Amino acid sequence: MFRIALIAATLLVAGATLARSEPAGNRVKVNGMEMYYEVSGEGDPLIVLHGAYMNIPSMGTIIPKLAETHKVYAIEFQGHGRTTDIDRPITYPNLADDVAAFMDAVKIEKADVFGYSMGAAAGLQLAIRHPEKVNKLATASVAYDAEGWQPAFKAFIPQMSVEMFVNMPFAEDYRKLAANPDGFPELVRKLIALEKEPMAWEADVRALKTPVLIITGDADVATLEHSVALFRLLGGGVMGDMGKPLPASRLAVLPATSHTAVISQPELLHAFVEPFLKGKTPKGFFE
Repeated sequence: MFRIALIAATLLVAGATLARSEPAGNRVKVNGMEMYYEVSGEGDPLIVLHGAYMNIPSMGTIIPKLAETHKVYAIEFQGHGRTTDIDRPITYPNLADDVAAFMDAVKIEKADVFGYSMGAAAGLQLAIRHPEKVNKLATASVAYDAEGWQPAFKAFIPQMSVEMFVNMPFAEDYRKLAANPDGFPELVRKLIALEKEPMAWEADVRALKTPVLIITGDADVATLEHSVALFRLLGGGVMGDMGKPLPASRLAVLPATSHTAVISQPELLHAFVEPFLKGKTPKGFFE
């Protein structure tokens, strides 16, 4: 009898855990659009921001992994996934202001943020424009200046066209979730324009007080030199073991990793993001 009761209790706990981990989808009005978002997990709030042409599902399993220890709010940006588009350019300041307005709408006063690619740059702008809303910022594949892009990518930007993207596999994937299934060409037009927007945020980054984790691939769209320069702007690059605390910001380089392969390594990403958000550091000999 005791054994049956124990099994039943175990199943109830497992069922509760599964129910708790299932993301709950919702929509909220943000700056004239219907923004779709999903909430999963329990704990301190963590906002997850996807990359260009992406949505919540295409971020993969990093979201459920983060939801093991955080209450994750994963959002879909303007014109992406199930969020409606509006008559407005997609710019990093606009995306950052959308996140700030989303936080107000769902009553999140302050949160940690994890962003990938376009979402990482939006997160950086969120920390710049709304520093009171960001506790810690984890960025994967980010830049603070257009000069930091790889030469091959800078040469590719002028060649971008809507026709080039509408025949790619993710164009068909877009139709499966989109509020407007025929809106992909307009989204592409806006995202091409985003690549041509001026980006020179050095002074703003230097003034940041928000701790930032910079994750980059060793074959990413931003050069390694640019990622190191960003780390130094945030106070990083000093020698440890000298009796002073390590800088609040951190740098991680993923080996044999291109830009699009960064998000496909959830275990490795989580191994860097989670200790950063929890404030954990490796112990040295002198500690």
